[in-house]
Amino acid sequence: MSTLAIEGSRGSRLREGRQSAGAAQIADLVLLAAALPVFVLARLPLLGYAAAAAAWLTARGLGVAADRRAARALAAGDRRAALGTIAAATLGRVWLVALAVLLVGLLGEREDGLAAALLALALVTTYLGGRLLARALGSQDGG
Repeated sequence: MSTLAIEGSRGSRLREGRQSAGAAQIADLVLLAAALPVFVLARLPLLGYAAAAAAWLTARGLGVAADRRAARALAAGDRRAALGTIAAATLGRVWLVALAVLLVGLLGEREDGLAAALLALALVTTYLGGRLLARALGSQDGG
């Protein structure tokens, strides 16, 4: 028998949930890409966009690296190392984005800093909401 016959519609619901969870996890990156035309068309400070985007993408990369390192530590049975990695990466990401916003505001125009801060706020909110939604959708399949 095929897995579709065995699982019935439950299998398709699980696949849809996984796809939705995957989309929710990259919602911040979609927002970042969608913000560029908005910045250009509305003539908002592109220096603010560039600073927030560079800091966000760097922080996102650090988060992925930290998640992988923590997963390796958990696989080895070292919970303390995994927790330390996640904690250090989280604090580092916050500082990185905050310093980028602060520096662009101090070294550039005030409007650059404001634009960077508002974009960073939208990205953080979208990221956290996406993670929450992805976790909720992922828990439906028992994972």
